[in-house]
Amino acid sequence: MDSKPNAKHGFKHKSKASKSAKTDAKSPATARSAESRTGEQRGKAGQTSLRQSSGGQGQAAGRGGSDNKRRTAGSKPAHPGRAAAPASADEVKVGDKLVVTIKRLGINGEGVGYYKRKAVFIDGALPDEVVKATVTAAEPKRLVARLTEIERQSPHRIAPPCPVYDTCGGCQLQHMAYEGQLLAKEEIVREAFTRYARIDRDALPLRPVLGMEAPWSYRNKAQLQAGPGPGGRLALGLYEPGSRRLVDITGCAVQHPGINAAAAKVRQLADRLGVPVGTGSRGGLRTIVLRVAPHSGELQLTLVAAAEQFDRSDELVRLVQEHIPEITSISVNINPGTSPLIFGERTELLWGKPALGVSLGELQFDLSPRAFFQLNPEQTVKLYESVKEAASLTGRETVVDAYCGTGTIGLWLAPFAKEVRGIEIIEEAIEDARRNAELNGRENASFYAGKAEELLPRWVKQGYRPDVIVVDPPRTGCDPALLQAIVKTKPKRMVYVSCNPSTLAKDCSYLLENGFELKWVQPVDMFPQTSHVECCTLLVRKDN
Repeated sequence: MDSKPNAKHGFKHKSKASKSAKTDAKSPATARSAESRTGEQRGKAGQTSLRQSSGGQGQAAGRGGSDNKRRTAGSKPAHPGRAAAPASADEVKVGDKLVVTIKRLGINGEGVGYYKRKAVFIDGALPDEVVKATVTAAEPKRLVARLTEIERQSPHRIAPPCPVYDTCGGCQLQHMAYEGQLLAKEEIVREAFTRYARIDRDALPLRPVLGMEAPWSYRNKAQLQAGPGPGGRLALGLYEPGSRRLVDITGCAVQHPGINAAAAKVRQLADRLGVPVGTGSRGGLRTIVLRVAPHSGELQLTLVAAAEQFDRSDELVRLVQEHIPEITSISVNINPGTSPLIFGERTELLWGKPALGVSLGELQFDLSPRAFFQLNPEQTVKLYESVKEAASLTGRETVVDAYCGTGTIGLWLAPFAKEVRGIEIIEEAIEDARRNAELNGRENASFYAGKAEELLPRWVKQGYRPDVIVVDPPRTGCDPALLQAIVKTKPKRMVYVSCNPSTLAKDCSYLLENGFELKWVQPVDMFPQTSHVECCTLLVRKDN
């Protein structure tokens, strides 16, 4: 059977299934249309498959069956002509070719297998696949390799529907059917707790992941870099990983359709005017940020530029007003620096409303251009309902919401608590939280600017001892000083919301060693088609 190359990974398939997949992939429009027709069915199938395949416990795809025993990493060549594999993992060098059985996905979406007990990370490989790969980095504790051929293909492998999936880097798992993504994300969480919290995988109280019925078009905000594209025309998108080539993604499959339509029009208008881009002395356009209110369809546009006034900016604002009526607010954020940070410190309203009104469940929020807000409203409701379940409020409890951002979790819990206090280090976010508390009539919710590891001990000394502490830290996890303060405070319940299973497991390990018991972990798929997975975790004091 003839082998066919893959544009993204440069590997060959040897199965009939992959040959069919490549036929579909030759026509991005056809693949995209088919995917949109089957997206909802896939999501539903994912929930059903998750429970049927896992027996209710979410066993990850690719843990191995009898077929896995036929070939293991580092086994002898299956046929004459195959290069002999290195005798030991320590002898492997760049350029060596390996045969690897993929066991799971890594935290960044790469396939992870083992060669002579040494982990091998292979971008594009999926669990339960047997692949050939060429080593690109040989490190003391791991190997990195490039996928060159699939000898046994995962049943979850599909043709990615997005025409720029190969180059954009925004998604990592579009080549994996959604039911497979859900199983793999459960395995990512299980692996993190096994590695960092030393909890046996079968003993971890892990609930089935909460997925989406239609896992596309969910992102309500886009940050698109501005720069020259093919032919010198303006492009709005992301830089290809490892390069400075800008990939236009104004038709992104995971963005809200309203954002895609507006981004395409803004690009057309700016290109027609010849708006300068970049960080030059004349103050060019660097980034456009679009946020949509899904319930109303209104859009907020923020132009991030090197200076408040840049060439043709007034004309661009006028044309946007005329041609994109869905945009009800236009601001400029000034970022004259050369760092990769999107926003600068100052934002000026150019036209329209100062904030975008959005809804989340029964709550209403007014969002300023730089305000943080969850990117997937549908899944955010599922996440916050899990937080509410974990908090188990009766109306008599006091709650501290650390890393509260704009106060969304605290405001979600406030109707069921005696008092909620939110803490956030960013002053602008606290201003938003206070305004949103007033907007929603949450008189028992108050918000404080500062470090949680400093304010919490101060309150405890003053006689305030919360019954429930909720934390939702950045990917780096909780500050160690905050964990120590929580241990000393001894809340009855602690709810840990995390966007990084590794740091979640590390922090839980400390808490488990200091008086807490892990009751359950609830994964939520906030970002389908990517390797990211959010978790809501309940810990309780053992001495309650």
